Amino acid sequence: MPKYAENTAVSSSRSRDEIERTLSRYGATQFAYAWAEGRGMIGFVLNGKQVRLSVPFPDRSAREFTHTPTRGTIRSPAQQEEAYEQAVRQRWRALALVVKAKLEAVEAGISIFEREFFSDIVLPDGRTVGEYVLPQVEESYRSGLMPPLLPAIGGGEVDR
Repeated sequence: MPKYAENTAVSSSRSRDEIERTLSRYGATQFAYAWAEGRGMIGFVLNGKQVRLSVPFPDRSAREFTHTPTRGTIRSPAQQEEAYEQAVRQRWRALALVVKAKLEAVEAGISIFEREFFSDIVLPDGRTVGEYVLPQVEESYRSGLMPPLLPAIGGGEVDR
């Protein structure tokens, strides 16, 4: 299945600029961009909430970058870098699409801000809601137990 914007010529920086303009148009009061090996990140404040979205980058040493897709021959270092950069550009384009779609869904009344960005809202300790909640959800599915509503009182067992 083809990936959205897999052949884009739009640079990563232009996609980030587009994300910033989109967020500003929808009322964001702050915007930040950062990167580290293996991922990029944007952060913004909208509706009084801090939000952080990460963009995972592919592994530079993956076969899809080191070898040609049809014959499997080894690419030159320049070809490997171009293939990798193309994949990174694709991910930034996809993030621009996601941000715009979520904000438009909120603007059109199809959804609400908190539903669209719930997992990405930053908590006071710096973790996102998703980073905080998802391990608990996984443990509940693994154990079949719900965490207690009031930890000092309950055992967390689910009535079946």
